[in-house]
Amino acid sequence: MAGPFTLAPLPWAEDALARTISAKTIGFHYHKHHKAYVDKLNKLVEGTRYANMPLEQIVRATANGKDAKEQQIFNNAGQVWNHDFFWRSLTPKMGQPSGKLKERIERDFGGVAKLTEQLAEAGKTQFGSGWAWLCSSNGKLSVEKTPNAVNPMSKGTNCLLTVDVWEHAYYLDYQNDRPKYLQEILSKLLNWQFAAENLDREDEPIRAAA
Repeated sequence: MAGPFTLAPLPWAEDALARTISAKTIGFHYHKHHKAYVDKLNKLVEGTRYANMPLEQIVRATANGKDAKEQQIFNNAGQVWNHDFFWRSLTPKMGQPSGKLKERIERDFGGVAKLTEQLAEAGKTQFGSGWAWLCSSNGKLSVEKTPNAVNPMSKGTNCLLTVDVWEHAYYLDYQNDRPKYLQEILSKLLNWQFAAENLDREDEPIRAAA
């Protein structure tokens, strides 16, 4: 959907993750940080060629911004997209991967435990602010980490899940203990159904072509 952009509703109640992420953290993160990116993006794109572009297209078009204005647009559009994706990557009712997703996790990582170890390591070793991602490219799964507002989607890579490792995502609950935050998120909140849906969308063009 093109602008003006709005703050997408959370997929669960603000206190739904409270045993792992407090309602206070969700409230600050969503209503302050996420909303600020949305508001800033609308101001930046007003009167530009980006005003009528869908969010994902803006992210891709400004990923290699040629000037300070384009870099600002990318930073805010990227953060809006990343946060929308992050909220859907979490669920208060975590299950286990199944079907095609489970098969590919086992093939490419050797199982869920080894995958989450890699995600934790990516999150812990991302210097400063950023993100840890489960991605798929041509059906092969991988873990990536990106700084600041950068995401693999801007480079054409299919994202399945993400974990936010900016300090505002965890500081009220875990202070500077990012590894503990990652351990809790990865063991209790990952939305494998969302990941499976994203993987299925990658395969749709292949099926259509066949």
